[in-house]
Amino acid sequence: MTTDPATLTKLDELLTAIRGYGDPRRAADEWKQVYRLLQKTDLPPGRATGVVGMRDAAGLATLIDQLRAPAPLAPADVPSEDTCRKALQAFRKRLSLTMLDEESKLGRGPLSKGAGGGVAAIVPPSEWPDAVWQELVRQGRLRSIGHGLYELTKP
Repeated sequence: MTTDPATLTKLDELLTAIRGYGDPRRAADEWKQVYRLLQKTDLPPGRATGVVGMRDAAGLATLIDQLRAPAPLAPADVPSEDTCRKALQAFRKRLSLTMLDEESKLGRGPLSKGAGGGVAAIVPPSEWPDAVWQELVRQGRLRSIGHGLYELTKP
């Protein structure tokens, strides 16, 4: 999982500055900069938020090491075609149930005409690992819109 060398250098500088404080929680400005830089990397958003939210200097050092390490995509990491097919089937079922649930509500809004807004994206079923959803995005069957939400692509 490599990233821009300038970003890694800046993260190292910020980590050194954070460690310079007696209490890492007092380095508010440095943590804000760290958070902005980590958002630009290919780390999952929850990992960066957790480390910055807890002001965990050791966790930040671990994240920086992970960003430096090359991340080869091993064949074991790529889900099988059958797994992807079943996961996509479960995604479509969850999407249709979510849409039915949204359409079945009695009251829309006091100022609306009663027409539904529709469901744009959903959180995929948790029974399947993230690697499956990322593979479906890579294949072009799903589109990630951020914050763990996915939508079907138009055929």
